[in-house]
Amino acid sequence: MNYTLPRESRRYFKEPFGSLYPSVEDAMEVIRGRMVIAVGDMVTRNLLFAGITPDVAVIDGITMRSPCRETPLLSSPRTDVANPPGMLTDDLIAALYDAVAAPPALIYVDGEEDLAVIPAVLAAPEGAVVLYGQPCEGVVVLLVDDERKNKAEWLLSLFEKSDVADHDF
Repeated sequence: MNYTLPRESRRYFKEPFGSLYPSVEDAMEVIRGRMVIAVGDMVTRNLLFAGITPDVAVIDGITMRSPCRETPLLSSPRTDVANPPGMLTDDLIAALYDAVAAPPALIYVDGEEDLAVIPAVLAAPEGAVVLYGQPCEGVVVLLVDDERKNKAEWLLSLFEKSDVADHDF
């Protein structure tokens, strides 16, 4: 099953889905002592520079639509998945659930990892944090609770489901 985000629903993804901080360092009080799931190359890199190795990292080697010259090096077990832009694939969703169940883990996405925040919140245990970058603004930190899980389910409901694999990206 693949999930495609229709153009008319993209507006719901513009606003931060958590608390926006200028940097990872500014969010340390919220992050420390929790399971950390990082979505994005720069967020993962910045966590490592701050002395925190994420339990789960989802990266794609791309930052702001350009190759990331600072893709983080993690020694965590790696899973490679395909995930076209504007979509969520069952492979990515399953990889997130597996990674959360048995951290540490690195998920390397061939395609785009931006929307992985949604299944990351759904897979995460209550009390975990999910971080992702808000371009040119900082880092968004989501403290996983019932309210965030409900919103993630609602956001996922906006996607169109299909059985057709879309690997032509």
